[in-house]
This record gives sequence, C-alpha cells and structure tokens, in this order.
Amino acid sequence: MNYYFAPLEGVTGSEFRRAHHRWFPGVDAYYMPFLSPTQDHVFTPRELRNVLPEHNQGFRAVPQLLTKNPEDFLWCAGELSAMGYGEVNLNLGCPSGTVTAKGKGAGMLARPEELDCFLDTVFSQAPPMKISLKTRLGLEDPEEFPRLLEIFAKYPVSLLILHPRVRADFYKRPVRTEWFRYALDHYQGPLCFNGGLVTAGDCARFARDFPGVDQVMIGQGLLANPALVRQARGGPGPDKETLRAFHDELYHTYLERFASQRNTVFHMKELWSYLSRLFVGAEGKPLKRIRKAADSPAYEAAVDQMFSLPLREEAEWGPGAPL
Repeated sequence: MNYYFAPLEGVTGSEFRRAHHRWFPGVDAYYMPFLSPTQDHVFTPRELRNVLPEHNQGFRAVPQLLTKNPEDFLWCAGELSAMGYGEVNLNLGCPSGTVTAKGKGAGMLARPEELDCFLDTVFSQAPPMKISLKTRLGLEDPEEFPRLLEIFAKYPVSLLILHPRVRADFYKRPVRTEWFRYALDHYQGPLCFNGGLVTAGDCARFARDFPGVDQVMIGQGLLANPALVRQARGGPGPDKETLRAFHDELYHTYLERFASQRNTVFHMKELWSYLSRLFVGAEGKPLKRIRKAADSPAYEAAVDQMFSLPLREEAEWGPGAPL
C-alpha cells in the first residue's frame, strides 16, 4: 500500500513535513497545502518557503493548486515544473465557504461544463508533468458524481484522489464508501481513497474491503498519530521519546522562523488539537493549559505535563469526531 499525507492548511507546511519525515519516515508522498495562484503570477514569500525544493529534500512532495482560472493554473504549473516538480495536484475538494463561494475547490464541481473546459485547457497546454485531481463526489448530492467521473475519464489524470463525501457533508457525515466502489467499477484510471482512515485497524479493514486498491491518503489520522503509517505496515506504534523529539524539532523550528513566542504557540496549538488524542487524560487539565498558553514558558510547562501522561497505542476518536 502507498500512503500519502493529506494537506492541511496552516499545519502541514514544509517545517512540519521535514520534522515528520525525520522522526516518522515511511510516508510515500506529502501533498502540500494549496497554492492559490492569482493573475499577478508571483509567489508570496510564504508560498515560496513552502514549495522551494531545498525545503522539501529527502521525500516526495506534491504541490497542490486551488484555482478556477486555467491561465493561473498553467503559469503556476510551469513555475513548479521549472523547479523540478513532476506532479501538481488540483484541489476540487475544499469545502470551505469562502473557497466554494468563489467557485473554487468543491465549488468547481457545481458547474460540470465549466470544469470540463478548465480541464481541457489545462491538460492540452500544461508542461510535461503529471496532473492529479483531489475531488469530492459533488456539491450537494452524490448523484452528481457519475457526470463528474465521465469528465475526469476524458483526460490523462495521473491519479484521482477521491474523498467520498459531498461538499455539504464537510467532514461530519461518514464517508460514502459505496461511491468509491462505484468509481472502481466505472473509472479506468488510477484511484486513491481519502477519508475516515484514522487508525491502523481502519487501514487494515480498507485493505480487506478493497484488495485491488494500493493508494490511500490520510490526513487527520496522521496528525493525531504521526506513527500511523508505520503501524499500518505492521510496525510499532508511537513512543514518547520519538514523539517528543518530533515535537521539539517542530517547536524550535517555528520559534526560529516566527521569532515570536506567541505565533509559535498559536501554530503548535492547532497540532495539539489532534496530537492530544494519543495521551490518556489529555482532555482534562493538560490540554486546557496548552490552549490557554500565550508564551513559551506557559506552553512548555503545559507540554511537559502532557508528556507525563500515559501514551495510547493508537489515537482515540470519540463518537461524532470529524474525520
């Protein structure tokens, strides 16, 4: 099985990818949080920091683009190709209201004919590189998916990454695996499953249910348990020593980058909303202390308390948890 790390804006940037790969190697590709190219056709300093090849050495990283404008896509793909990237990924799945209101992300699925025109332009004019798609089933109803799948099948999509929910589901409704099976039956190109795989047991069940599928993408499950891919392949679960080394490298990297305790702590809090699921009793005082911390001394004391707690073999996901 090939395991890919799903992108999460504000969390899985280049600093995170480097630290994760150092301490928990084994992910086959890291898909980057999306770039949103504009008509200015320039990268911001933050975007460059994320995509420059020297910041992504030693592992496979795939840039993701979020745009409805084919000219902007082609410019950005050309720049990335010149940097040495062999694949770009088009985001057709982001459910954010601010994104879909502009007709981007999952918003593109609402206008199949326009999407078809976009893909026709992109695939006919793009530089010689792979173009993969990450998509949902549709905007409101999974019955939208057959028409979308017909469109995708017209083009040499290097990989169709399917998150089998509609935009209206966000991350709350269980994944609609019957529609992934529909895709397997009706689509001839390479397919990757994304959604709801948060434990090694989930990965094992998926492999049993879909023995012909050899590519999956995991997001929140890997944020909660950085050792998940290792576990899914039969290796050991997380241990405190490695987990602490991973945390400390990321934390000190952020301190150096932001030159601000407050900004660093803010970024680490987002990670702890997932990582805390590995610690027995974290939902009590330790996690509250991390959430309240506003500077390094308060944060570091709270983290020390968190690491004094027993560690679970796998992250715990309660009923109704977003997946």
